[in-house]
Amino acid sequence: MRQIVTSTDFKEAPLLSRGKVRDMYDLGDNLLIVVTDRLSAFDHVLPNGIPDKGRVLNLLTAFWLEKTRHIVKNHLVSVDTRDLPAALNPHKEILDGRFTLAKKATMLPIECIVRGYISGSGWSDYKKDGSVCGIKLPPGLRESDKLPEPIFTPSTKAESGHDLNIGFAETRSLLGEELAKKVRDTAISIYSFAADYAAARGIIIADTKFEFGLLDGDLILCDEVITPDSSRFWPKDAYEPGHAQPSFDKQYVRDYLLSIKWNKEPPVPNLPSEVVNKTAQKYRDAYERLTGNPLP
Repeated sequence: MRQIVTSTDFKEAPLLSRGKVRDMYDLGDNLLIVVTDRLSAFDHVLPNGIPDKGRVLNLLTAFWLEKTRHIVKNHLVSVDTRDLPAALNPHKEILDGRFTLAKKATMLPIECIVRGYISGSGWSDYKKDGSVCGIKLPPGLRESDKLPEPIFTPSTKAESGHDLNIGFAETRSLLGEELAKKVRDTAISIYSFAADYAAARGIIIADTKFEFGLLDGDLILCDEVITPDSSRFWPKDAYEPGHAQPSFDKQYVRDYLLSIKWNKEPPVPNLPSEVVNKTAQKYRDAYERLTGNPLP
């Protein structure tokens, strides 16, 4: 296990943004995306970092970007420390495994969510009117049921707070007819490919979120791809529709915070070491099951 990295401050490159998990630096032609061990829940960053979390997210994203190149181009340049600018060599130990050199793209203004199972906010919407993001679904579905086919349920990108689900009509108004259809079809193709791959390795990908950008007129896949932070991963051998499922993601942390009756307002509570360690193991397990390799 390597040191826990919850913040970076590299003077050798301008900091562009600091998100809940990622720090992004400008390297001129490329971006340096650093995935920290920060963990957010209920729109708050928790005081504890999760060991190896950033490396799992970063290396699993790189794994999927390589696996899906036959479907769509992507922003990946390298995750190899040998390709870092010389000025960043003093930080190689911290960066190893948790950075991506990425092409710069013009990002699309939507989150591209694909659902293969009915869960989370989709389940909440379905219980109200039998549909999700305006897509009518069959009656009588149970929580966590597999859908007849994957559905595209995009959302806006909120600067703060929660993203807002939108229908395909609004997606068309934001992107135009042709690009909206291409984004929808590409997102569903990536999800379907990844879901089949993961199922053969004992993991159900219930839903996931993609981000796309445009580079030289081409649609490219960017940011985080099919990780425990951007997806719901369920163990296939424990799958039982009719209720919420055990998962490989941070739901374990959310459940702990709910159990202690935290009001979701500052101050944010510290996590006990048991919760930190079990969460870290869930992230590593997801990586190792999907890639077939131990976390380097």
